[in-house]
Amino acid sequence: MSTSDFFLGRQPILNTKHTIAAYELLFRHSSSGGADVIDDLHATSSVIINAFSELNLSAVLGGKPGFINVNAEILLSGMVEILPKQLVVLELLETVEITPEIVQRCKELKAKGFTMALDDVEHYAAAYLPLLDTIDIIKLDLKQVDHKKLQQLVTDFRRHPVKLLAEKVDTQEEAECCKQLGFDLFQGYYYARPVVLAGKRADPQQLALLRLLGLLLGDAETTEIEQVFHLNPNLTYSLMRLVNSAACGLPTPIHSAHQAIVVLGRKRLMRWLQLLLFASHGKQAAHASPLMQLAATRARFMELLAPAMKNIQADDAFMTGILSLLDSLMGLPLAELLTELKLTDQTRLALLEESGSLGELLILAKALENADFAKVDGILRQHAELSTAVITDAGISASEWVLQLANGSA
Repeated sequence: MSTSDFFLGRQPILNTKHTIAAYELLFRHSSSGGADVIDDLHATSSVIINAFSELNLSAVLGGKPGFINVNAEILLSGMVEILPKQLVVLELLETVEITPEIVQRCKELKAKGFTMALDDVEHYAAAYLPLLDTIDIIKLDLKQVDHKKLQQLVTDFRRHPVKLLAEKVDTQEEAECCKQLGFDLFQGYYYARPVVLAGKRADPQQLALLRLLGLLLGDAETTEIEQVFHLNPNLTYSLMRLVNSAACGLPTPIHSAHQAIVVLGRKRLMRWLQLLLFASHGKQAAHASPLMQLAATRARFMELLAPAMKNIQADDAFMTGILSLLDSLMGLPLAELLTELKLTDQTRLALLEESGSLGELLILAKALENADFAKVDGILRQHAELSTAVITDAGISASEWVLQLANGSA
């Protein structure tokens, strides 16, 4: 499975003390900072996925809020509700027409605790008035208004309970002017240019995403949804990172795909899958690779043997198997990939050091795959609860199960 580079722009927003108050998260398609946006939905979906699933959220925002551009479609779709309201500012693009529907939606999001901003404001227009009791921040574009008009806009908007953010502040003269006018927040090249954060991710499997969406729309059983994740380790990895991220704020870590699906809930899972689908727009779907099938077979084999061994949970055994080939699947070091996953200590040690009972089970699975029967015999001698017949039956059952999953009949 090939990997692809992804990029995310991040520009600081400063307060009157010239300390960082927030960051704006920006769509970028290259390390040089290319930002040609043809599709707002695709751009915003990519920003959300890259910032809140692919990258380390604490490293991206450092505990500060993140401004995210949203168009009317995203605002009304409910996708924004998967985001942590305490960490984002929803920034309505200048292309959003302020209709009664938009006003009502903004009030709903405000009531749920979201912070709202208007982007690239150039006029004190009557269309904005129904929103001004809901909007928290007004961004005034210095490149679109002259000094006299800027003074008047500040006076007009100061009648409302909003903070004013001067954007595209590129010179010391502009910075001093905005400070004297009483702006609350500042953003522009004078303070800092956007930094491009980069990383690598595996290409999402569009066929798997479509199948998952179909199952959710058809109100399928959780076990049936879980099976699709079992055959797609990269999706399982992204799901675990999402549900254990700050976006969910759970008091205890989630250790299995089954738990993640239950805790996340059908509605939020649907929205997350939709975002993944939009973020991967234009990429060809691919069938499960032999490597992915091997990971699924190994995971099922370990899950079947777990009850026969002491101190091993079936969920931990499956998770260890499904993640054990993640470095090969994604082309990144396993230790790096596991950093963002809140795995049990037993699972982490098994994956990184092949230690403990779970590590022995992983060694056994690998030995069978490599036909290293001397190593298999050595493990069986240490575990009276296992036998050649037991592991043979488990291997056959695991292979049959993966074949059924691949054919969609499991």
